[in-house]
Formats: sequence, C-alpha cells, structure tokens
Amino acid sequence: MSSSVVTPAARLRGLRPDWLGDPKIWRTEILAGLVVGLALIPEAISFSIIAGVDPAIGLFASFTMAVVISVVGGRRAMISAATGAVALVIAPLNREHGLGYMISAVILAGIIQIALGALGVAKLMRFIPRSVMVGFVNALAILVFMAQVPEVRDVPWAVYPLLIGGLALMVFFPKVTRAIPAPLVSIVILTVITVAAGIAVPTVGDKGELPSSLPVPGLPDVPFTMDTLTTIAPYAFAMALVGLMESLMTAKLVDDITDTHSSKTRESVGQGIANIVTGFFGGMGGCAMIGQTMINVKVSGARTRLSTFLAGAFLMVLCIVFGPVVSDIPMAALVAVMVMVSFATFDWHSIAPKTLGRMPAGEIAVMLITVVVVVATENLAVGVVVGSVTAMVVFARRVAHLARVTSVTDPDGTVVVYSVTGELFFASSNDLVGRFDYADDPDKVVIDLSAAHIWDASSVAALDAIETKYAQRGKSVEITGLNEPSAGLHAKLTGELTGH
Repeated sequence: MSSSVVTPAARLRGLRPDWLGDPKIWRTEILAGLVVGLALIPEAISFSIIAGVDPAIGLFASFTMAVVISVVGGRRAMISAATGAVALVIAPLNREHGLGYMISAVILAGIIQIALGALGVAKLMRFIPRSVMVGFVNALAILVFMAQVPEVRDVPWAVYPLLIGGLALMVFFPKVTRAIPAPLVSIVILTVITVAAGIAVPTVGDKGELPSSLPVPGLPDVPFTMDTLTTIAPYAFAMALVGLMESLMTAKLVDDITDTHSSKTRESVGQGIANIVTGFFGGMGGCAMIGQTMINVKVSGARTRLSTFLAGAFLMVLCIVFGPVVSDIPMAALVAVMVMVSFATFDWHSIAPKTLGRMPAGEIAVMLITVVVVVATENLAVGVVVGSVTAMVVFARRVAHLARVTSVTDPDGTVVVYSVTGELFFASSNDLVGRFDYADDPDKVVIDLSAAHIWDASSVAALDAIETKYAQRGKSVEITGLNEPSAGLHAKLTGELTGH
C-alpha cells in the first residue's frame, strides 16, 4: 500500500496564481492594465473636479484603490478607483468643511464598509431581480455615453475625424489580431498622429496637472472630537452604502460575463480596507468602476488580479515618469474607448422586439424605471433601490391575485367548507376577510388551508378577524390543513395581534 506525500514545493505550486506560468495570460493582463491605467487618468481628474479637490487627490485615490483591492478584493479583474458617485456624495462635505474632513469621512466610510461586510450585507444581493440588473447595466451604458458628450461639444473640427478613426480602429483591428488590445492601439495611433501633425485638439493635459511624486501617508488634519465624528458620519455612511452597492452590482455583472463566482463578502470588506488605505494616503476614496472594469474584462479580456494591480501601478508610472507624453494623448482617443465600452455594455437583447413581446409588462416596467431613475439622478444606487422596490410591488401584486377562496356546503346545510389556495401574506390576506358569507353561512365553518401557506402576521390577523366575525354571530370556525411552518406561525401569533 503506497501513500502520496505532498512536498513543500508542490504545496507552494498549489498556492501560486494560475497566470504565473502562462506567458499569454501575462501579456493579456499587462496590456489590459496599461489600457485601463490610461483610461483612469482623465476620469480621476474629472471626478476630482466634481469633488472640488486637486486632480492629484483623485489620481492618488485611483492608484491606492486599484492596488489594494487587487489583493484584498473578492472579484478578480474588477477595477476600483475614484468614482463620480463617491465624488458627488462627499463634495458637499469638502465644500463646507474642507479637505481634512473629507479624508476623515473616507476613512470612516471604509470602517463602515468592513462592518457591513462582516454583517453579511452582501447577501442582500440575492434580492435584486434580473430586470433591475438589466436596467442597471443599460443605465450604466447610457451614463458612460452621456459622460462623453461634453468632450465633443465646442471643440475643434479635427476631434470628430479622430473620434471616428478611433472607433474604426477598435472595430476592425481585432479582426487582424487580438494579441494587442484594440483600445491601446487606438490610443497610440491617434496620439502619434496628433503630435506628429501638430493638430491642436483637447488633450489629457488640459484636464489638469498630473502629480510628479507618489502619495505620502498621514493623518487627516482635523480635530479628533465628537463634533468631527457627528459632522462626517452622515457623509461616510452614504458613501459606504453607495460604494458597496455599486461594487457588488459590478461584481455580479463580471460574474455573469466571465461565468465565474466571486466572494461578495470579501469584496465588501476589501472595499472598506481599500478606502481606509486611500484615506490615509490623502485620496478621495472610491469603489468599483463599471466603465474601466468593462474595458479590462470585456474589451481587453483580463481575468486575474494582475490586471487590476497593474492598472493602479501603471497609472502612477504614467503620471510620474511619462507625464509629458500622457498629457499629449488626445481626449478624442479616450472618448472613443469609452463610447465603445458603452455600446459593449448595453444589453441590446433586452430591447429587441422579440424579447419585449415575450417579457411580462411588469418586468419591462421595472427595467425602464431603473434606467430612468439612474439616468435622471446620475446615481446608480438610487436607481437600484427604486427598481428593486418597484419589482417587489409588482411581485406582491402578481402573487396576491393567486390567492383564491372557494366554498362547498354539506347537503344537510349544517357545515360549510371554505378551501383557500395560494400564498397568504399582507397583499393577499387583506382581501381574505371579505371572501366569507358571515350572515348566511351555517353554524359550523371549516377553513381548509391545505393548499395555502401563511407567511406573515397580517395573514394570522386576517384569520383571527374571520373567526371573530363568525363568533359574533354565534358560529364556530375550525381551521384545518395547516402545514408545519404555517401552523407554528399561527399558533404563536393567533389572539396576540389586537388589543381588543
């Protein structure tokens, strides 16, 4: 009888990431990280402007968020950085109280995210229906596209042929080879053309000055008092919720695209750790970025943590070492990349006539409401919440109509049996009381619940009300057929729900 011994070397090999020994994966991940790093620069600068801080604050946040989340996050290949949603939440705090308070709120938001992750908030993702997810994706694609519109208004005419050329390169270059990401080819070619020909168009450098050194860790310049805590707490809590919701929704989307599973709890905690680190390095905080994640996963084909790490690393290298070169990249090249991302992100199948013809009206309404609210508020979290609540209302109405009551009276007229079928909860049980003939029924009434299930206190209260109405007329009621969970809930609550 032989036994196998696992050597330390074999155990170490088992712990190594899959990509370490595959040059093809290395190339894909490195090039994807470079493309995302380039795309992050103008985005981070734009979000810094929204938050009312120096561009370096947004760039530092994107660097630290991407590098830290690549290690501690739960979803491989997802990109986290400074985002517009977070910038909008914390901008008022920066305006009213200054940078120190904003940085403090970022650190507190990270602590809250860790606590929420440990409490299992990620499990709430299962309550988000598919119609809301589709609406989330489509709204995101629309927002990404709309964010590019200002970049093509009141600009030199040369921007438009550059934009068209960039789109053409990304459409047709993959037909030649996929070894090099088409967005990177497009960015390089358009930059060479504009620099060599001396074409005057808006560039990355026009967005703001790039940092010339790495961020230095330190404590926020605020008094460590209860007043400070009460000032930053509301903003920190809002940032924590918005950041987690966007990150978990993006992680679920990447799960679907890559047909792989990710730990949402680890991602929640990881987002918190990344924000704490970002705050101590003077960044504005952030969360998952759907646009850059789609560039990384869907356009460039990245699948590992290496691309996420390199996106942050390349961002700083590009700013510090190659700042003058990066500053010359025409915005038209990056706009073309983001337009391509928006078209690739949009779920075109969801609006096809054949799909709309088969989908229930309620599902279509939920999807449209999610899209409209997200686009109107420019806040993905608000849209998801409104869409989910709408979906719950639609579901409750649909299920409520499935509850039915039929009656059969014995030939001798002494007993009537009411058969109740369906799910009994607040939406269906409210109508239950009116389904019985209290005045004309015989003295003995049997309510058969063999084909029903009691879900909540409202249903028990409705049954109590029925018994009371019969008792007032001197008639007895017998409830039969309760399954075990329904019987337990009924026994626990019956007679305890009113003070009368």
